[in-house]
Amino acid sequence: MMENTLFDRLMNDFDFSLNRDGVSGERVAERLYQLSQIGLTQEDGSFRIGFSAEEKQAKTQVKSWMEIAGLTVKEDGAGNIIGRLEGKNKHLPAIASGSHVDSVPNGGHFDGPLGVIAALEVAEAWKTMNYQPEKPYEIIIFTDEEGVRFNGGFTGSKAMMGSIDYVEQLKLIDGDGNSFEQVLEVYGSTFEKFKNSVRNEDIWELFVEIHIEQGKRLEKMDLPVGIVTGIAGPCWLEITFIGEAGHAGNTPMNDRKDSLAAASEFVFSIEELPSTINSSSVATVGKLNVFPNGVNVIPGNVTLFVDIRDIFESTKQQLVALIKEKANSIGEKRDINVLINDTLNIEPVPIQKEIQQKLEESVVANGVEPYFLPSGAGHDSMIVGKQLPVAMIFVRSKDGISHNPKEWSTLNDCLTAVHVLKDFLEKAMQESPLVNEL
Repeated sequence: MMENTLFDRLMNDFDFSLNRDGVSGERVAERLYQLSQIGLTQEDGSFRIGFSAEEKQAKTQVKSWMEIAGLTVKEDGAGNIIGRLEGKNKHLPAIASGSHVDSVPNGGHFDGPLGVIAALEVAEAWKTMNYQPEKPYEIIIFTDEEGVRFNGGFTGSKAMMGSIDYVEQLKLIDGDGNSFEQVLEVYGSTFEKFKNSVRNEDIWELFVEIHIEQGKRLEKMDLPVGIVTGIAGPCWLEITFIGEAGHAGNTPMNDRKDSLAAASEFVFSIEELPSTINSSSVATVGKLNVFPNGVNVIPGNVTLFVDIRDIFESTKQQLVALIKEKANSIGEKRDINVLINDTLNIEPVPIQKEIQQKLEESVVANGVEPYFLPSGAGHDSMIVGKQLPVAMIFVRSKDGISHNPKEWSTLNDCLTAVHVLKDFLEKAMQESPLVNEL
């Protein structure tokens, strides 16, 4: 193995005292490294978009590790991977943990894979310690959490929880002109199998997800892990400004319908709108397509996407309405047509106080000061949490960087999260089933 690989960097300042109770820092580091090599970019990032060959290869790798750990493994029609460790009482609902292995283009190596590997490390530790949980334990890899391919997201978790509009799903087309059904077939599934991915909602008592924070709160508090209080629900708007393409030299400035000028005014205005609604509201334009995209052509059409989030549904919807109003007013002022399409709209998910308190006990048991924080980012737990109790543990992110090759969490912080998860799961395995407060 070459020097200065992800494995080497993770092990560089590792505290070997965290190798206890069957948990292995070397194994976690090695597995993070191996997944980082699948879809590795020139900038040392990850490129494993949903339903890609790279995402499938990463899942295949984790499936082999699941089998080594003694789990029974299966894959559903949406590409979700389910590894199951039978409990002493196999008739009880399972407790599940996991995340995803797909990435944004040129993303980091921790967003998603850490949650999968951490959940698996608990099973590895139990195997080492010859421990069989009272209840069944499932490790889940959800498909296409990031939603890059079809400008959506959470495809696997939504398919499993039965919260997909199948008519709308069939209308999706990726950037290469392939329909969702065609992409499924290339991946090795069919739309009929995709629809059959729904599981009985009583199959799980609880879903727990470890994820990097993707923010700076824990770093500022100098804490390795945090307890998530709720997950902000995102809304994605696809907005198209329709002007008129024309010659850049022969069209006077006062006789233009420049869609890019309109879109630019709109993007600039986005910065000021969230603060007029709520301190927890945010909005971002992160993707923009210009047509025909020629140097000497006035842009005829511009399609952009707005990501809007808040941890409160009422204020999130106020911001959505304000952004739509702004787009329409700019279009009217410039005599440009505006088309707006909601491509994603998910309500925020609060996490039960009882679950937060139990996580607090496990955090304290591992010598860490408990810290509670909301999640501004969406996660598969948000989809599951619409129907079942969920818990989330955040891991400190260096400089708050995510969706970027510089994304980084130390192995010490990752192992601390594994120990918190293990303690939390072992206690939950011995307790009466949680009451769903939803």
